[in-house]
Amino acid sequence: MRIWRNKKRLSSEIDMNRIPVHIAIIMDGNGRWAGLRGMPRAVGHRAGVEALREAVKTCDALGVKYLTVYAFSTENWKRPQSEIGILMSLLKEYVRKELDELHANDVQVRVLGNVEQLPQDVREAVLLACERTKENSGLIFNLAVNYGGRAEIIQAVKSIVKDVQTGKIDADTINEDTFENYLYTNGCPEPELLIRTSGEMRISNFLLWQAAYSELVVVNECWPDFNEKSLIEIVRIFQNRDRRFGGIKKEEE
Repeated sequence: MRIWRNKKRLSSEIDMNRIPVHIAIIMDGNGRWAGLRGMPRAVGHRAGVEALREAVKTCDALGVKYLTVYAFSTENWKRPQSEIGILMSLLKEYVRKELDELHANDVQVRVLGNVEQLPQDVREAVLLACERTKENSGLIFNLAVNYGGRAEIIQAVKSIVKDVQTGKIDADTINEDTFENYLYTNGCPEPELLIRTSGEMRISNFLLWQAAYSELVVVNECWPDFNEKSLIEIVRIFQNRDRRFGGIKKEEE
Protein backbone atom coordinates (compact mmCIF):
# COMPACT_ATOMS: atom_id res chain seq x y z
CA MET A 1 0.00 0.00 0.00
CA ARG A 2 1.40 3.37 -1.03
CA ILE A 3 1.69 5.90 1.77
CA TRP A 4 3.17 8.96 0.05
CA ARG A 5 1.33 11.91 -1.45
CA ASN A 6 -0.26 11.69 -4.89
CA LYS A 7 0.23 14.04 -7.79
CA LYS A 8 -3.12 15.86 -7.74
CA ARG A 9 -1.89 18.87 -5.80
CA LEU A 10 1.16 19.28 -8.03
CA SER A 11 -0.57 18.95 -11.39
CA SER A 12 -1.71 22.58 -11.50
CA GLU A 13 1.81 23.97 -11.08
CA ILE A 14 3.64 22.30 -13.98
CA ASP A 15 2.92 20.27 -17.10
CA MET A 16 2.61 16.74 -15.76
CA ASN A 17 2.95 15.39 -19.30
CA ARG A 18 6.52 16.70 -19.62
CA ILE A 19 8.14 15.54 -16.40
CA PRO A 20 11.82 14.55 -16.78
CA VAL A 21 12.17 10.78 -16.89
CA HIS A 22 15.52 10.91 -15.08
CA ILE A 23 16.64 13.61 -12.62
CA ALA A 24 20.15 13.68 -11.16
CA ILE A 25 21.13 15.82 -8.17
CA ILE A 26 24.47 16.99 -6.79
CA MET A 27 23.50 17.58 -3.17
CA ASP A 28 25.94 20.32 -2.19
CA GLY A 29 26.16 22.79 0.66
CA ASN A 30 25.47 20.84 3.86
CA GLY A 31 28.61 22.12 5.58
CA ARG A 32 28.10 25.68 4.36
CA TRP A 33 24.49 25.63 5.56
CA ALA A 34 25.64 24.61 9.03
CA GLY A 35 28.51 27.11 9.06
CA LEU A 36 26.19 30.01 8.27
CA ARG A 37 24.19 29.05 11.34
CA GLY A 38 27.20 28.60 13.59
CA MET A 39 26.62 24.86 13.85
CA PRO A 40 28.92 21.86 13.28
CA ARG A 41 29.08 20.39 9.77
CA ALA A 42 27.52 17.20 11.09
CA VAL A 43 24.29 19.10 11.75
CA GLY A 44 24.26 20.20 8.14
CA HIS A 45 24.73 16.64 6.90
CA ARG A 46 21.84 15.45 9.04
CA ALA A 47 19.64 18.26 7.73
CA GLY A 48 20.66 17.17 4.24
CA VAL A 49 19.23 13.71 4.92
CA GLU A 50 15.84 15.31 5.57
CA ALA A 51 16.08 17.18 2.26
CA LEU A 52 16.85 13.91 0.49
CA ARG A 53 13.80 12.27 2.02
CA GLU A 54 11.65 15.13 0.68
CA ALA A 55 13.24 14.97 -2.78
CA VAL A 56 12.55 11.25 -3.13
CA LYS A 57 8.91 11.71 -2.15
CA THR A 58 8.44 14.65 -4.52
CA CYS A 59 10.02 12.84 -7.46
CA ASP A 60 7.73 9.89 -6.80
CA ALA A 61 4.70 12.17 -6.67
CA LEU A 62 5.69 13.82 -9.96
CA GLY A 63 6.06 10.50 -11.72
CA VAL A 64 9.82 10.74 -12.23
CA LYS A 65 11.06 7.27 -13.21
CA TYR A 66 14.73 7.59 -12.17
CA LEU A 67 16.37 9.70 -9.46
CA THR A 68 20.15 9.65 -9.06
CA VAL A 69 21.79 11.46 -6.14
CA TYR A 70 25.46 12.06 -5.47
CA ALA A 71 25.77 10.75 -1.92
CA PHE A 72 29.54 10.21 -1.58
CA SER A 73 32.20 10.72 -4.24
CA THR A 74 35.56 9.03 -4.77
CA GLU A 75 37.10 12.39 -3.84
CA ASN A 76 35.22 12.63 -0.54
CA TRP A 77 37.74 10.21 1.01
CA LYS A 78 40.08 13.23 1.19
CA ARG A 79 37.92 14.77 3.90
CA PRO A 80 38.82 14.46 7.61
CA GLN A 81 38.24 10.96 8.97
CA SER A 82 35.79 12.33 11.53
CA GLU A 83 33.57 13.76 8.79
CA ILE A 84 33.83 10.62 6.66
CA GLY A 85 32.69 8.62 9.69
CA ILE A 86 29.67 10.89 10.11
CA LEU A 87 28.74 10.61 6.43
CA MET A 88 29.02 6.84 6.47
CA SER A 89 26.98 6.61 9.67
CA LEU A 90 24.25 8.83 8.22
CA LEU A 91 24.16 6.81 5.00
CA LYS A 92 23.68 3.59 6.95
CA GLU A 93 21.09 5.20 9.20
CA TYR A 94 19.15 6.62 6.24
CA VAL A 95 19.05 3.33 4.35
CA ARG A 96 17.96 1.35 7.41
CA LYS A 97 15.32 3.82 8.60
CA GLU A 98 13.85 4.54 5.17
CA LEU A 99 13.93 1.04 3.72
CA ASP A 100 10.46 -0.01 4.90
CA GLU A 101 8.89 3.18 3.59
CA LEU A 102 10.77 3.04 0.29
CA HIS A 103 9.72 -0.56 -0.17
CA ALA A 104 6.09 0.20 0.73
CA ASN A 105 6.06 2.86 -1.98
CA ASP A 106 7.43 0.47 -4.61
CA VAL A 107 10.79 2.29 -4.87
CA GLN A 108 13.69 0.26 -6.23
CA VAL A 109 17.02 1.16 -4.62
CA ARG A 110 20.20 0.77 -6.67
CA VAL A 111 23.77 1.69 -5.84
CA LEU A 112 26.25 3.25 -8.26
CA GLY A 113 29.94 3.08 -7.39
CA ASN A 114 32.54 0.82 -5.87
CA VAL A 115 30.78 -0.49 -2.77
CA GLU A 116 33.63 -2.87 -1.95
CA GLN A 117 35.61 0.04 -0.47
CA LEU A 118 32.81 1.01 1.93
CA PRO A 119 32.89 -0.02 5.60
CA GLN A 120 31.34 -3.46 5.95
CA ASP A 121 28.28 -2.34 7.92
CA VAL A 122 27.51 0.41 5.40
CA ARG A 123 28.04 -1.92 2.46
CA GLU A 124 25.74 -4.52 3.98
CA ALA A 125 23.00 -1.96 4.65
CA VAL A 126 23.11 -0.61 1.09
CA LEU A 127 23.19 -4.03 -0.55
CA LEU A 128 20.33 -5.23 1.65
CA ALA A 129 18.22 -2.30 0.45
CA CYS A 130 19.05 -3.15 -3.17
CA GLU A 131 18.20 -6.81 -2.66
CA ARG A 132 14.94 -6.20 -0.83
CA THR A 133 13.61 -3.70 -3.38
CA LYS A 134 14.95 -5.24 -6.60
CA GLU A 135 11.52 -6.45 -7.75
CA ASN A 136 9.83 -3.09 -7.16
CA SER A 137 8.53 -1.32 -10.26
CA GLY A 138 8.14 2.28 -9.11
CA LEU A 139 10.74 5.03 -8.86
CA ILE A 140 14.29 3.78 -9.39
CA PHE A 141 16.43 5.50 -6.76
CA ASN A 142 20.13 5.44 -7.60
CA LEU A 143 22.48 6.16 -4.70
CA ALA A 144 25.88 7.18 -6.07
CA VAL A 145 28.19 6.06 -3.25
CA ASN A 146 31.98 5.99 -3.61
CA TYR A 147 31.21 7.10 -7.14
CA GLY A 148 33.33 9.04 -9.60
CA GLY A 149 32.64 9.59 -13.28
CA ARG A 150 36.26 9.04 -14.30
CA ALA A 151 36.56 5.88 -12.22
CA GLU A 152 33.35 4.60 -13.76
CA ILE A 153 34.66 5.15 -17.29
CA ILE A 154 37.98 3.50 -16.48
CA GLN A 155 36.33 0.41 -15.01
CA ALA A 156 34.09 0.22 -18.08
CA VAL A 157 37.11 0.36 -20.40
CA LYS A 158 38.88 -2.37 -18.41
CA SER A 159 35.82 -4.60 -18.59
CA ILE A 160 35.47 -4.05 -22.32
CA VAL A 161 39.15 -4.85 -22.90
CA LYS A 162 38.78 -8.05 -20.91
CA ASP A 163 35.72 -9.11 -22.90
CA VAL A 164 37.47 -8.35 -26.19
CA GLN A 165 40.47 -10.42 -25.13
CA THR A 166 38.29 -13.38 -24.19
CA GLY A 167 36.29 -13.11 -27.40
CA LYS A 168 33.05 -12.17 -25.69
CA ILE A 169 32.71 -9.09 -27.89
CA ASP A 170 34.27 -7.93 -31.17
CA ALA A 171 36.23 -4.68 -30.87
CA ASP A 172 34.93 -3.52 -34.27
CA THR A 173 31.34 -3.65 -33.04
CA ILE A 174 31.89 -1.39 -30.02
CA ASN A 175 29.73 1.72 -30.10
CA GLU A 176 28.09 4.07 -27.60
CA ASP A 177 25.40 1.53 -26.74
CA THR A 178 28.06 -1.09 -26.05
CA PHE A 179 29.95 1.27 -23.78
CA GLU A 180 26.85 2.25 -21.84
CA ASN A 181 26.21 -1.40 -21.04
CA TYR A 182 29.42 -1.42 -18.98
CA LEU A 183 28.59 1.66 -16.90
CA TYR A 184 27.10 1.56 -13.40
CA THR A 185 23.95 3.11 -14.90
CA ASN A 186 23.42 0.25 -17.32
CA GLY A 187 19.72 0.12 -18.12
CA CYS A 188 19.00 3.69 -17.01
CA PRO A 189 18.28 6.45 -19.53
CA GLU A 190 20.54 9.48 -19.48
CA PRO A 191 19.43 12.17 -17.02
CA GLU A 192 17.46 14.87 -18.75
CA LEU A 193 17.89 17.24 -15.82
CA LEU A 194 20.98 17.70 -13.63
CA ILE A 195 20.54 19.84 -10.53
CA ARG A 196 23.27 21.29 -8.34
CA THR A 197 22.62 23.16 -5.12
CA SER A 198 24.77 25.76 -3.29
CA GLY A 199 25.59 27.79 -6.41
CA GLU A 200 28.78 25.99 -7.45
CA MET A 201 29.15 25.97 -11.24
CA ARG A 202 30.69 22.54 -11.82
CA ILE A 203 29.60 18.91 -12.08
CA SER A 204 32.34 17.52 -9.83
CA ASN A 205 33.07 14.25 -11.63
CA PHE A 206 29.40 13.22 -11.61
CA LEU A 207 27.89 11.23 -14.49
CA LEU A 208 30.48 12.50 -16.98
CA TRP A 209 29.31 10.23 -19.79
CA GLN A 210 25.61 10.23 -18.98
CA ALA A 211 25.17 13.99 -18.53
CA ALA A 212 26.50 14.94 -21.97
CA TYR A 213 23.17 16.53 -22.92
CA SER A 214 21.52 16.98 -19.54
CA GLU A 215 19.90 20.32 -18.82
CA LEU A 216 21.95 21.83 -15.98
CA VAL A 217 20.20 23.94 -13.36
CA VAL A 218 22.25 25.44 -10.53
CA VAL A 219 20.48 26.99 -7.55
CA ASN A 220 22.03 29.10 -4.82
CA GLU A 221 20.23 27.47 -1.91
CA CYS A 222 22.21 24.91 0.06
CA TRP A 223 20.98 21.34 -0.01
CA PRO A 224 19.28 21.33 3.44
CA ASP A 225 17.03 24.18 2.22
CA PHE A 226 16.02 22.29 -0.92
CA ASN A 227 12.37 21.22 -0.78
CA GLU A 228 9.31 20.35 -2.84
CA LYS A 229 8.85 23.96 -3.95
CA SER A 230 12.48 24.09 -5.10
CA LEU A 231 12.11 20.98 -7.23
CA ILE A 232 8.82 22.12 -8.76
CA GLU A 233 10.42 25.42 -9.78
CA ILE A 234 13.38 23.64 -11.36
CA VAL A 235 11.09 21.31 -13.31
CA ARG A 236 9.28 24.42 -14.55
CA ILE A 237 12.62 25.83 -15.71
CA PHE A 238 13.39 22.54 -17.45
CA GLN A 239 10.06 22.58 -19.24
CA ASN A 240 10.86 26.02 -20.64
CA ARG A 241 14.25 24.97 -22.02
CA ASP A 242 14.72 24.38 -25.75
CA ARG A 243 16.56 21.05 -25.96
CA ARG A 244 18.25 20.81 -29.37
CA PHE A 245 21.01 18.20 -28.82
CA GLY A 246 23.39 20.03 -31.13
CA GLY A 247 20.73 21.04 -33.64
CA ILE A 248 19.12 24.44 -34.23
CA LYS A 249 15.75 25.96 -33.49
CA LYS A 250 13.03 25.29 -36.05
CA GLU A 251 12.63 29.00 -36.80
CA GLU A 252 16.36 29.17 -37.62
CA GLU A 253 15.92 26.44 -40.20
